[in-house]
Amino acid sequence: MKQVFRLILIILFLGYTSSINAQISQQNKKDIEEKEQGINPETGVLNLNKKEREQWFTSLGFGMFIHFSVDAQLGSVISHSLVGASDDYFNRYVNELPKTFNPDKFDAEQWAQDAKMAGMKYAVFTTKHHNGFCMFDTKTTAFNIMNTPYGKDITKLFVDAFRKVGIAIGFYFSPEDFYFLKSQGNLVSRVRPETAASKNPALNEYAKKQMKELMSNYGKIDIIFLDGIDQYGMTELAKICWSSNPDAVVTRGAMKTPEQATPKEPLPSPWEACYTLGHAWQYQPTNENYKSANTVIKKLIEIRAKGGNLLLNFGPDRRGSFPPEQWAVLNEISLWMFINKEAMTNTTSCPVVRDDNVWYLQNKKAGVVYAFICEDGWKLGERKQIALPSIRSTDKTKVSVLGHNGKVLEYKPQVDPSPSIKSVAGGGSEMSVMRAQRIYDDRAWPNPIVVKMEGVSIGKNEK
Repeated sequence: MKQVFRLILIILFLGYTSSINAQISQQNKKDIEEKEQGINPETGVLNLNKKEREQWFTSLGFGMFIHFSVDAQLGSVISHSLVGASDDYFNRYVNELPKTFNPDKFDAEQWAQDAKMAGMKYAVFTTKHHNGFCMFDTKTTAFNIMNTPYGKDITKLFVDAFRKVGIAIGFYFSPEDFYFLKSQGNLVSRVRPETAASKNPALNEYAKKQMKELMSNYGKIDIIFLDGIDQYGMTELAKICWSSNPDAVVTRGAMKTPEQATPKEPLPSPWEACYTLGHAWQYQPTNENYKSANTVIKKLIEIRAKGGNLLLNFGPDRRGSFPPEQWAVLNEISLWMFINKEAMTNTTSCPVVRDDNVWYLQNKKAGVVYAFICEDGWKLGERKQIALPSIRSTDKTKVSVLGHNGKVLEYKPQVDPSPSIKSVAGGGSEMSVMRAQRIYDDRAWPNPIVVKMEGVSIGKNEK
């Protein structure tokens, strides 16, 4: 009898050992696969984005970022006022603010139409910022949009509206969660060990559950932006995204996403620059200074010429509306894009990024290059000679100003406004261009002129 019992124990032990070894082997295999597929050995950042999907993402070029949370009512910095907040402040923030949050003017369809008009091809919405307030219907916490006077899943409204007009859907999500940390009895901080998913398993699992909801309840999500200072937490969530949708593109958390900055030189891999329209991410009615449309347009041109994407942030007011100042800038961008859409569609960076104040993009069709002339103070009817040292033209090269037929200058039939180009001694070309299209009543259109050049090549002039 003892021998039978001993035999059973041996069999059970061997079975248990085999199971453990299988789990270890599976984990080792997974680790090896991850290393083979995309872990940067220097940074530890995992990137399992498909190369063809990253190329697709780069082709989008221009996106709308929307920062919006429960504290938009206060006109404060989003989330960060909770760091170091008193118990009284924190309790009123999480218990009182949701009772008055009612963005009843949020018109997702209007936002989507305006984004499309401005040439934006993807949009990223803040589903949860660091404060932990979920702007979506979640089973993980009562601290969410459904428990407000608004009472609707605003994330779903965003998804449905933007998807309807053909704009790719992106979610912003933070693995940091001040509400959850406080519920654990921890100090709200961004540097203490318990704020990191690797040191707080409960926080890690909580965030994963929320990410699974987002990746499961809204159809196919194209882009994920994971924010925070905990790379481990972002990587854990990225795995959930790729597991749910292998075609998902994880931006922050897997690729370079400089914030309020543009690299001096093109980067060797896909990247995205994130800029606020003003200086704040969330709407601040009395503490804001917005960029001009001219500044944004020039920034978009520079970023695209360097091979990156521009994700431009907007912040709805407490009722969910576009503040007039933000809408006005977006409207001017839309006007410029209406004229120059061709140069921002199916174009890529060139071997040479710029010549002085002229930036370049090239069409996928061979021999077609677009020159973005960023001249200030260019008067209607004024002709300028533009040096293009990197452009090699021939007598068969064709040039045209986008949006204009090159035949008419209003009220001056005797003037020939047609553009021209010629080769110059020593290499390169010179272009003669007139600003001949009347865009504003006062004839003072401040934004870049785009010239299409057909039958050219581009490269550094080797003397």
